[in-house]
This record gives sequence, structure tokens and C-alpha cells, in this order.
Amino acid sequence: MTTFGLDTFGDVTLDASGTPLSHAQTIRNLVEQGVLADQVGLDFFGIGEHHTPDMPLSAADVVLAAIAARTSKIHLGSAVTVLSSDDPVRVYQRFSTLNALSDGRAEVILGRGSSVDSFPLFGYDLADYEDLFEEKTHLFAELLKGGPITWQGKTRAALHEQDVVPFTEPFPTWIGVGGSPQSVVRAASYGFSLMLAIIGGHPARFAPFSELYKHALEKFGRDPLPIGIHSPGHVAPTDEQAREEFWPHYLDVISRLGKTRGFSTPTPESYAHEVGPHGALFVGSPETVATKMAATMKKLDASRFDLKYGIGGLSHESLMRTIDLYGTKVVPLVQDMLA
Repeated sequence: MTTFGLDTFGDVTLDASGTPLSHAQTIRNLVEQGVLADQVGLDFFGIGEHHTPDMPLSAADVVLAAIAARTSKIHLGSAVTVLSSDDPVRVYQRFSTLNALSDGRAEVILGRGSSVDSFPLFGYDLADYEDLFEEKTHLFAELLKGGPITWQGKTRAALHEQDVVPFTEPFPTWIGVGGSPQSVVRAASYGFSLMLAIIGGHPARFAPFSELYKHALEKFGRDPLPIGIHSPGHVAPTDEQAREEFWPHYLDVISRLGKTRGFSTPTPESYAHEVGPHGALFVGSPETVATKMAATMKKLDASRFDLKYGIGGLSHESLMRTIDLYGTKVVPLVQDMLA
């Protein structure tokens, strides 16, 4: 079964005069975007955790609960929860609560954190990056089994026959992977689905990760599990309009992030490659985006695609248009291509 979703980092958008909206209005608009995603028939709406002035979504589960109260079908989850700098028990409790509120529509995507703003904010040492994620993922997997929990590690207090409430049905859990084979194997070992975060370069380079994941599931004696793709994009009526709208904001955001994360400054030539058939940006008309999505899903043997829509500087209205076109035009085209 193929499924289609949207992910957002809650980037601050602009009003009609080009002035950035307040954090409060950005968050209220995000609820409207999630409601529209449900109305146009999408399967999933995810909010990524960030802690910066231009991406103020530090409590995604609260916003997801507001969306849950106004929707009926769409699954709601994180994209991604930085488990390394959070407490697995609290993450489990928050998403179990969301699962109850949404009548079983909660999901969670766990990640180590490519954006590490949360580490100093919550008092964690980046030197413990790997150990934190490994231990906390193990505890989270134990929590999903239900029942009293007994667990001991180095990163938090031990638990002994501890009830962790609320009790709800298990919810789908994914591991977000941006380039680490170890994370692929980790996802398989715990029986978590695999979400490939492809934000640059040729998506086909992730094909070995899909194969590694399937082989690892067999090795651990597990049944096949879904493989998903998370990639950025923007949809408009024509290729030219979509690419012109997205380019200045993409240049601005990637240039700023590059100062701390080592990204190269985009050029018109590199942008043209990324929005082309062999790049990681799904920017264009519904037909162009759908063709690229279908080809990428086939190459990676993926059954789910989450478009990371929006980027800092776009307007709320343009994001709503992208959501509408994605749900009503792009997804039906992809479904036909994959049939």
C-alpha cells in the first residue's frame, strides 16, 4: 500500500507586504495547513522539531493535537523528534496521548538530530551524540511493548516494574536516516520503519540503504516494513512559477544553514540540477513533481513519500496552494504511475 504525506518544519512565513509573521500566527497557520491536508485526502501530516527563531516548532505534539481535534482521517506525527535530547518516557507519553486524542492516528519519526540546537538548550553534550540515541531508542522500543517497564542505562534514571501511562494501542514508529548505515541497521533491529531523509544530491544514491534495510530485517527475523522518503519541494501550476517562487528563499535558507552545517552556497546551476530529474528538490508543476516522485519511489522501493513543503520566506497562501495541488493533483498522478 502506498501512502503520501506532508512534512513541515514550521518555517516563519511572510505576509502580503513581505513582513515575517509572528511565531504565534505561524503556529496558528500551521494548524490550518494540517486541516487542509486532511481535507484533500492525504495520509500523513508531520511536524519536525526545531528550536530557532526562523523555525519555532519546539512543541510539535501540541500543534498536532490541535490538528487532531479538527480532522478525522489523516495520521499525525513528528518529522522528526530529536530523541537524543529528549526523554523517551515523555516522548512516549506525549504521543500516546496524541494517539488517544486522534483515535489511533499518531505516528512518530525518531532521529539523532541533524540540527543540534536542542543539545545545548537541554543540557546535553554533543560528544555523547551516538550513545544518547542508542540508549534512548532502546528504551523507547521497550516502552512500545507495553506493560511495566524494567530498564537500566547510563543516560537517565533506571526503571523497575514501572507503569508508563496512558495505555493506548502501539503507534507506528520510524527512524529517520540521512546518511548513516548504522541507523538503517538500528531501525531494522528494533522493528521500526525506515524514513530516508533526502535533502540533496541524487536520490538514487539511497538505494543501497533500502537494500541494507531489507537484508537487515531478514537477518533479525522480522517481517518486511515500510520504507519512506522525505524530501523538500514546492508545487505551483507551472514549473517556471514553482521554481521562481522557491529559489530566493532556498538560496537564503541554505546559505545561512551552510555557515554552521557545511552546506555549499547554492548557485543557479546547482539549483537547476536539484530541481531536475536527478536532484533532491521536488519543485515544479503537479505533472513534473509526480513524475519525479514515482521514479524515485520505484528506485528506492519505497511505499511512502512525505513532501517537506515550505521554506522560510514563502507566504501562507502559497503553502496552502502547494498542499491543495499536492493532494488533489500530484498524489493521484503518482498513484496512476505506480499502479
